Order: sequence, then C-alpha cells, then structure tokens
Amino acid sequence: MFEWSKRLVLGAVLAGLTALPATATETIKAVVIDGYPARALWVKEFSDFFIPEVDKRLAQTGAYKMDWQESYGGAIVKPKGVLEGIKLGLGDIGIVTTIFHSSKLPSQAISAVTPFVAADARAVAKAVDEIAREFPTMQREFEKQNQVYLATGVVLDTYQVFSRTEVSSVSDLEGAKVAGAGMNLRYLEGIKDAAGVRGGLTDFYNMLQTGLVDHAMLWPEAAKTFKIAEVAPYMLRVDIGAVNTKTVTVNADFWKKLPDEVKDVLKEVAIAYRDHVAGLAMDRAAASRAAYEAAGGKIVEVSLAEREAWAQAIPDIASEWAAGLDKRNEPGSEMLKAYLGKLDGAGYKGVRDWTAGLATN
Repeated sequence: MFEWSKRLVLGAVLAGLTALPATATETIKAVVIDGYPARALWVKEFSDFFIPEVDKRLAQTGAYKMDWQESYGGAIVKPKGVLEGIKLGLGDIGIVTTIFHSSKLPSQAISAVTPFVAADARAVAKAVDEIAREFPTMQREFEKQNQVYLATGVVLDTYQVFSRTEVSSVSDLEGAKVAGAGMNLRYLEGIKDAAGVRGGLTDFYNMLQTGLVDHAMLWPEAAKTFKIAEVAPYMLRVDIGAVNTKTVTVNADFWKKLPDEVKDVLKEVAIAYRDHVAGLAMDRAAASRAAYEAAGGKIVEVSLAEREAWAQAIPDIASEWAAGLDKRNEPGSEMLKAYLGKLDGAGYKGVRDWTAGLATN
C-alpha cells in the first residue's frame, strides 16, 4: 500500500512538471521617449508599428517579453532633449531629431546639405541608413552620446515653403523671415535678404500666426497634422527634397544588459520601421496636399528653372560639410560621393552636382 502511494505521488509530481513551460518568459522594461506629441507621424507609428512588431517577433520563442512604457509630448523631455535624455538614461529607447544637434551629430546632415536631389523619403532613408552601416562615422557619433544607433528615419517626402501671404515665385521670399530648423536655414543664403528664424515643428503655427515669420519650411503631412493652412494658406511647391531627421537609438547601458535575441529583434524591426515610416510619408504626401487645399490652402508650382536657380545660389554647403568631417579624419568626402551615388542609382539626380566642389577643398 505504501509503495502504491509513493507511485501516485511521484506520478502527480511528474505530471505537474510537464505542465510547466520549459523556460519562464523574462520581462524587460523599456522606457520610450520623444518630445513630440503622439499624433506626430513617426511617434504614432512607433506605437502602432515598431512596438507591436517587436512583440510579435519575440513571441515566436516566448523567451522574452517587453514591458513598454511610452512617454511623449514633453512629459520627460522636450523635442530637442531626446539626445540628452537617452544619454542620461531618462529613456531607454528614443527617437532623436538629429537636425537639432549639428555639432554633436554632424554626419547626420548628409541629406540636408544636398537639397534639390531627391523628393522621396524611401530612397533617402535607405541611402542614409546604408551609409551609416558602411561608414562607422555616424555610429561613432552616437557612441559618444552613450547611445547605440539602430536606424535612420525620414518622415517627410520633401520640404516646401508655406506662407502667410500669397506667393507666386521664389523671388517672393526675398527680404522675408522664414522659419526653419537646422541646416535648411542655410538654403536661404541663396535668396536675397531672406532671414532664417530657427524653430521646431511644434513652434511653426504660433510663429506664423503672430507674424514672427512670413514663411516656414516644412512638409505637407506635417502641415496637415499641425493645421498650418489656418495660418499659412499658401504653399510654394519647390520640392527642396527629403531629409533624414529622425534616428532611433538605445541607451548604451541599457543595451549592454539586453539578451542577444532582443538586440537582434530591435535591430531588425528598426530597419522595418525605417521603411514603413518612409513609405507612409510618400503614401500620404498627395493626400496631405489635397487636405491642405481642402482646408483653404493654395498650392503654387514653381518652374524647374526657378528650382535650379535657387539650388545654384546656395553656398557649397555639401563640400563645406565634407571638408569639416575630413579635417576630423572622418571620410566626409567619400560619404558624400557614396550617398549621392546611391541616390543616382535609385534614379535621383539633383539639379546641382554637390560633389563638384570636393576637389578644391
């Protein structure tokens, strides 16, 4: 009887053991930050695409699960504070708006110093991200900020000029105050007496409404999202080009603690997110222009000759950028040629050859 009872107990224990999973799922908390509001395209898609995609891929093995804690719209950092916030560990993963940090992240300006080449977010995002992987310069810049580079994002199809008063040509920008951010303010140096006023996307509505500026450089999807037609009902369609402005990064201390499986998934999904957001930007471009017009906006097309004239009047910012990196023993000139070569291979040749001045620097 005693032997039979022992067998029953042993059988129950074995049955219980087989009912348990082979390994318990480890939960990893990740704080995601951006200073822009949740309605901004790249933030919304981080919530709606990046996070679910990571969860889906991790669920295939069941070894790890993310506990996402999202904080946007200035709760932890302002738009310009993401780089510092990730550096200090205020967030584990963030979307850095790189145009605010030209001194710390100079190589990220590669598409900004080559305007009037490609009005295609997909082509620019892919080309810039490939440059970041082929040349270590970009990744080293983020390493100095205690961050690991995951992928570059392009959220705009092309910069356009939005105006408070009616415009009919680029010459209407002469002597005017124009809002911009980062390197795009230098485009105004090619326009007589135009003055650039630095601001962020969340500032442009008030800057235009109060008359602090007459015009602003942004893109149609953002104009729709932030209701720019209410204060700037005229859009000068100049197709300045797409620019990389967002980079997904991870705090380096947080990264070191992550299992390899989670690191691999984050890297894979970052590239998928890059292409997803760029694709959305292009898909929404035409609809956003239509929405702008429906809200009372008027779109004025400029000629190719005007675009060429503006491009040629801009200082040689591309060669200046490349020379600055070259002096730091970084391959700026090679990066510039490789980047433009990628765009050329994708079918985009600019109205100005931004490599022409390299030999003289």
